[in-house]
This record gives sequence, structure tokens and C-alpha cells, in this order.
Amino acid sequence: MSPRRRSPDWSRWLERWDLQQESFNPTREARFTAMMDVLEARLGRRFTVLDLGSGPGSFSARILRRFPAARSVAVDYDPVVRRIGQEALGDFAGRLTWVDAKLGAPGWRSALPIRRFDAAVSTTALHWLAPAQLGRLYRDLARLLRPGGVFLNGDHLAWDRSDRDLARLGRSVIDVYLRRRRTPRREEWADWKEWWESARRSPDLREEFREHDRRNAGHPKEQDLPLSGHIRRLRTAGFRTAAVVWQVFENRVLFAVR
Repeated sequence: MSPRRRSPDWSRWLERWDLQQESFNPTREARFTAMMDVLEARLGRRFTVLDLGSGPGSFSARILRRFPAARSVAVDYDPVVRRIGQEALGDFAGRLTWVDAKLGAPGWRSALPIRRFDAAVSTTALHWLAPAQLGRLYRDLARLLRPGGVFLNGDHLAWDRSDRDLARLGRSVIDVYLRRRRTPRREEWADWKEWWESARRSPDLREEFREHDRRNAGHPKEQDLPLSGHIRRLRTAGFRTAAVVWQVFENRVLFAVR
């Protein structure tokens, strides 16, 4: 009789995801907290939020734990991270819905289970979108958010390249951080790469990686659109407010009101 295979530890996969994310963003939890503080200040403790590029649901889980009356719709195109999130978190007693959709692609809104949201959030995800995709996504959000609804984007949002002193400062701060950690720049993303390599070796994710590769769901070249580009596109899409409400150098939370 062949030995019985152990059930995968999906919670451990999610925990390892959080650890590798924190390895290159040590203020990640502080950024999460700031974003949730803004949600509570604007919306109270009962709302429905759209989590864009949710990955395995790290931020949705934190929102739902802090706000027991809240609901979240988590959208991601990558079957690998979505499977891990679904297995590790489930549906949070009916408060978490998982959606397979490609942000910025024509028609992606048709996959959503509802048509109006109180808030939309994203963390470390939208910098992968090309400017045209991002503009389309912001226009879609303007249709999805109710009047007075809010959008929060926590990400690396660079200063304008035209402001050479600030752009140089942004690069220098990263170098200082890496030296303090004694991490060579070439190894900055080592934990991130190791997580993906380890996940790819897992037999429990074989089918998901097959689909991941078919979709070319891996990250494209980072667009690194500067902060001003995001603000301009949000205002063009119809958001009446667009401003930074939290930041540590270029690690920012961009806040917009529909």
C-alpha cells in the first residue's frame, strides 16, 4: 500500500507569502493599518470592498478580521495565488468572494458578483499595469464605486522622473535600506523568487501553474508610472479627490473619492 500523502498546509503557504512580501516592504503592515484607518474614518465599520489584484487575500483577510460586518470581493488573474487564498481563507463565513478576472482587460467587470461597491483597494499590484490598462481600470472603478465611495492604492509610487533630485533620492533610499539589511541589490527579491520557485515544485499546485503559464499570468515588466500619472488618470476618470494620505518616501497610499 502506497503511503498516504499529507494534506497541503495552505495556511503555511499564505504565511510564507506574507513573509516574502515583508522582506522587500518592511512597512507593509503599517501601510495596511493606515489604509484600514482611512476606510473606517470614511465608511464606518460596515461596507463592501473590492480588492484589486488581491493575490492570496492577505489584505482582504485583515479587513474582514478588523471589520466583522464588512464584505470583500477579491479579484486576481493568477490561479496559483488565488488557489492558496481560497484554500487557506475560505469564504470567511460568506463574507469573502473570489473572482477570476484580469484587471484592465475589456469586460473584466462582468465577472463581479455585484455592480456597486463602497470602496476599492489595491496593494502592491497596479504598478504592473500599462498606462492604457490603468486608465481603463480607473474609468471602470468610477462606474463601480457609489458616489462618495473611496479608492485606496498602497504601492510604490515614484516621484516624477523630471524632478531629478527626488527621483535620485528614491533610488538612494532603497540602497540605504539594502545596506542596512546587508542585502546586495541583486538579491533584493531573493525571498520573492524563492517563494515562487518553491510553489512551482509543489505537486498540489501543478494544475494551477499549468494554467498560470498558459495565461502568462506572471508579472510583466514593471511600469513604474509616477505618482502624478496615477493622479491625472484618476481625475480624468471622474474622481474628485486624489492625493497621498500616507507615505514612507515612495511607498505611499493614494486616496481618491468618487
